[in-house]
Amino acid sequence: MYLEVGVDELVVELCRDLIRIDTSNPGDHSGPGERKAAEYVAEKLESVGIKTTLLESHSKRTSVIARIEGEDPSRDALLLHGHLDVVPAQASDWTHDPFSGEIADGCVWGRGAVDMKDMDAMILATVMDRARTGRKPKRDLVLAFLADEEAGGKFGAHWLVDNHPGLFEGCTEAVGEVGGFSLTVPGDRRLYLIETAEKGLAWMRLKAVGTAGHGSMVHSDNAVSELARAVARLGEHRFPIRLTKTVQRFLEQVCEAYGVEFDPRDPEACLPYLGSLARMIGATLRHTLNPTRLDAGYKVNVIPQEATAEVDGRFLPGLEKDFFEQVDALLGDKVTREFVHYDIAVETDFEGGIVGAMEEALTWADPGAIPVPYCLSGGTDAKSFAQLGMTCFGFAPLKLPPELDFSGMFHGVDERVPIDGLQFGARVLDRFLDHA
Repeated sequence: MYLEVGVDELVVELCRDLIRIDTSNPGDHSGPGERKAAEYVAEKLESVGIKTTLLESHSKRTSVIARIEGEDPSRDALLLHGHLDVVPAQASDWTHDPFSGEIADGCVWGRGAVDMKDMDAMILATVMDRARTGRKPKRDLVLAFLADEEAGGKFGAHWLVDNHPGLFEGCTEAVGEVGGFSLTVPGDRRLYLIETAEKGLAWMRLKAVGTAGHGSMVHSDNAVSELARAVARLGEHRFPIRLTKTVQRFLEQVCEAYGVEFDPRDPEACLPYLGSLARMIGATLRHTLNPTRLDAGYKVNVIPQEATAEVDGRFLPGLEKDFFEQVDALLGDKVTREFVHYDIAVETDFEGGIVGAMEEALTWADPGAIPVPYCLSGGTDAKSFAQLGMTCFGFAPLKLPPELDFSGMFHGVDERVPIDGLQFGARVLDRFLDHA
């Protein structure tokens, strides 16, 4: 069936099939895992003669790797990567069942529709079509469909990089998620945001220790009180604006598109032009830190000896030291911190042949396209591949309707991707591989 349809039909069917495979990842191996989805991907690639390797770091954490020979194997290889896991979803909250792959209102609905089974389907559809028509890419491609990204990649990309780096031999550049999507601006034009940077990640557990005792007595070293004060200081703190090169260039181009002057003394003045994207872009102007969990005690009249909290910290590229100095000053000397999960920030220049190939493919498909670099407020598996020396980009191209709250789709209820946007992405990716 799949070999009998065009890419436009193929990418939609692949996306729907992948969404129907529940790969929810709660972060503790209690979910279904990626094995079934990995086997599905491998079967589709093998059906067009692309040899695959399945690797598992855990019985439920399965990744798929494949290598496709290019026209010039002497050139450095290119990695295309996507993750197979998704965050959990509760069907009762959704308009359409999150694991049905329903088509409604011109969209494919379901968990993973934009994060990121759409890009998995684009990669699959593109390489399957090229394989069956005998069109080689310009250089070797390595494909990676990965486990565990939604829990930080410890059992997915990080594990592969640490234990099987040879699979990525020769890869100097990598292309993954959360980039290449459009933002409509005046004049029938669209900015296409290509990710060239992403903030670092510091999930931290805080701990305060005091003296246990009876709740009716006076206690001067109550661990709960000490921790609560520290958490409040962190939650109320607003880090100062620090413009990285990527963020400044993006905001300058937004202002140019709207015909207004960019003021580096007031970069937040640009945010209203971004609509719903302002939430994500606004978070790249400064470090952020949000308390997310509290835990202490076991009975109302017992003062516990220990209290803990967890916070989600994100730091700007090149400013990690500055972030932790501020965090430690806010914590004070009675509260300690340790990492639940840590990962690096990444940033690269918006230049070179691969960027040129992205720009050419976008403007070929959309004459109103204006490709621009941007910084992602979250994180992706690019953090793992950067540690192998790869230059990493987010480029999962989507031409979006201006009214769609795209950033709200990520981990949100009623996640969906426009069908014409999905088909646009497959065509752009195919064109990109002709020139990358």
